[in-house]
Amino acid sequence: MHLAYPAVLSALLFCTGLYGVLARRNAILVLMSVELMLNAVNLNLVAFDVWLSKTAEETLHSGQALTLFTITIAAAEIGIGLAIVLAVYRNRGTSDIDKLRDTAESHDTDGPDRDALTAPQAEKAEATA
Repeated sequence: MHLAYPAVLSALLFCTGLYGVLARRNAILVLMSVELMLNAVNLNLVAFDVWLSKTAEETLHSGQALTLFTITIAAAEIGIGLAIVLAVYRNRGTSDIDKLRDTAESHDTDGPDRDALTAPQAEKAEATA
């Protein structure tokens, strides 16, 4: 098999993942696109490892070993990423990236909202005012 076939497929997968990262608004779809990009890199690593082992009589297979490490890191990344997305979704009610850009809470200049405070908090706010 020629090296061009997996290299072209890897480039197409990577470009598809890059488009998904840049164009998507949903955080879960962005994470899936990042995984697609990582799998394109893994395909490239394995293809070049096989190609080098045929030409250089290499028996170490370092590309395949590096691919296993990449898969392990990708699994940890997707686990942590999904946990963060779920926590943000529970707090904000959306996973739309455009709506999550401003992560700072807005503060009123007039002071705390008295309707949102409980009775002890409202008394404390009145005492300090």
